[in-house]
Amino acid sequence: MSPTSSMPISPSPAGHGAPAALAAARQLCAGQSLPPGCLLVVATPIGNLADISLRALAMLERCDLVAAEDTRMAQRLLQAHGLAKPLLRADRHREQTAAAEMLALLAAGQRVAYVSDAGTPGINDPGAVLVRAARAAGHAVIALPGASSVTTALSASGLDLDAGYTFAGYVPATQQQRAAFYREALASPRAWVCFEAPHRIVQSLEELAQLAAALPKPPDLILAKELTKQFEAIVQGSPAELLGWLAADARRAQGEFVLVLQAARDAEPMDAQAQRWLLRLARELPASRAAAAVAEMLGADRKTLYRWLQAQAGQGLDEN
Repeated sequence: MSPTSSMPISPSPAGHGAPAALAAARQLCAGQSLPPGCLLVVATPIGNLADISLRALAMLERCDLVAAEDTRMAQRLLQAHGLAKPLLRADRHREQTAAAEMLALLAAGQRVAYVSDAGTPGINDPGAVLVRAARAAGHAVIALPGASSVTTALSASGLDLDAGYTFAGYVPATQQQRAAFYREALASPRAWVCFEAPHRIVQSLEELAQLAAALPKPPDLILAKELTKQFEAIVQGSPAELLGWLAADARRAQGEFVLVLQAARDAEPMDAQAQRWLLRLARELPASRAAAAVAEMLGADRKTLYRWLQAQAGQGLDEN
């Protein structure tokens, strides 16, 4: 099992550095148009308040009102960066009502920003209802990219994402549904990214370990805990190894979890004709050009051909 990656991260004190950050934000975003009657979808930090983007600060300063999944969290974020705005509660239970209130504000020409508790709105968070309502009414919607636990965990996973990835939301709550969920993940060539609750993380990994035990090779698994926060940990190992890591300290089962799962892949089969052409062309061309030529000629996947040819480099590129 790979060692834990853990580093204390100091939270940003309220107001500390806010004037300088706002001044930089204003300067960098001075030329950006912000039309009246628009909705801004603003990604916010997933743990460390310093992860807010300068563009987000500039646009939050220029908006007339902030709609928020949790107004207390939004207030804390705004105060930390020297901002103060009227707030409108727009959590999952009140999103439809908030959308009607928001439309009245947009129709009056006001600029409304929406922030969820943490991360990117609409990605397993509220926000989609407001966006649909604004679009349906003909108002501009502007997305301000930023923090996301999904992409943060993927970027730290080191997994091969050439085949893409699937974001699957929360692992299902029932045992039967979890089994079906993990079976689908283990059968996919893509990496799967999902969230798991702290009170279910051990049981969930136990069930995954049982399914993985029937496979020829254990899946690649990354457990990311408390991303960007003081007790962040990113651990790699088999499901059984991660269970051992959690069992070593009861506090490790606390917090917010992101799982990145990818089934182990066997060596990719290579057509005999493709092999012959690759090996022949590789005598005269760089591997990348040889793979591109064979891909075009045979209608094959260039990346697969290139990886196979690279694997032969240590074997002398013997055509026989």
